[in-house]
Amino acid sequence: MSVKIRLQRFGKKHQAYYHIVVADARAPRDGKFIEKIGIYNPLTNPATIELDDNKALQWLGKGAQASDTCRAILSYKGVLYRKHLDDGVRKKALSTEEADTRFNAWLEQKNLAVSKKTDEVMNKRKEEQSHRLADETKAREKIAERVTAKRLAEMEKLEADAKKAAAEATGEVAVEATEDTAPAEQAEETAPAAEAPAAAKAPEKSEPSGEAAPESGGAAPASDAAPAPKAEKKAPDTGDAGKKEK
Repeated sequence: MSVKIRLQRFGKKHQAYYHIVVADARAPRDGKFIEKIGIYNPLTNPATIELDDNKALQWLGKGAQASDTCRAILSYKGVLYRKHLDDGVRKKALSTEEADTRFNAWLEQKNLAVSKKTDEVMNKRKEEQSHRLADETKAREKIAERVTAKRLAEMEKLEADAKKAAAEATGEVAVEATEDTAPAEQAEETAPAAEAPAAAKAPEKSEPSGEAAPESGGAAPASDAAPAPKAEKKAPDTGDAGKKEK
C-alpha cells in the first residue's frame, strides 16, 4: 500500500482551509485517512501552518510520498532539510551535533525571514488602514463642506425671502395708508369748493333785503318801482269817489 501526505479540504466555498493528513493513495481526497499531522490555512497572510515535524519526518522515513503542495509546506517548515541532514548522519557524512547546528542556524534564519515578512505585512496593513482613514476623513470633510454650503445657501435664501416679504408688507402698508389719506384729501379739497358756491350764493339772497329798504324809504329806481303807476291809477278813482260824494 502506497501512502501519501496530502491535503484534505474543509470550510465553505471561497473560504477553504486544509488538514495535512497521511492517507492511502487509493482513498478519495476527503475520505478516510491514517493520521492527521497538521493544518494549512492559506486565507491568512502569511499562511498559517501548524505541522508536527517529527511525525512528518517519520512518515517520510517510512517512504510516504508528499503531494506538490505538501512538499512545499514541508520544505517551508524545514522537514525536508531535516531529512536531508538525517540522511547525511546515517551515511556518516556529518555528525549529529553538526546536523543540529546547521538545522538550528537555518531555522533562525527562517524565523527571521518569517518575522520580517510578518512585520512588512503588518506595516502594510497599518499604512493601508491609515490611508483609508485619511481618505475617509477627506471624504467626510468634503461632505461636511457641502452640507455647510447648502445650509448657508438655504439660510441666505430664507433671509432674502424674509426681507422680500417684509418689503412687500411695508409696501402694502404704505399703499393702504395712501389709499386711506386720499379720500380725506379729496374731502378737504371738495370742502372749500362747496364753501365757495355757498359764499357766492349768499350775496344773491341778501340783495332783496337790501332792495326792500329803498322801497320803504321811497327812493327806489324807476325800474324797481313798477307798481307805482297802479297806485297812481287808483288815486283818480278816489278823487272821483269824493266828487261823487260831494
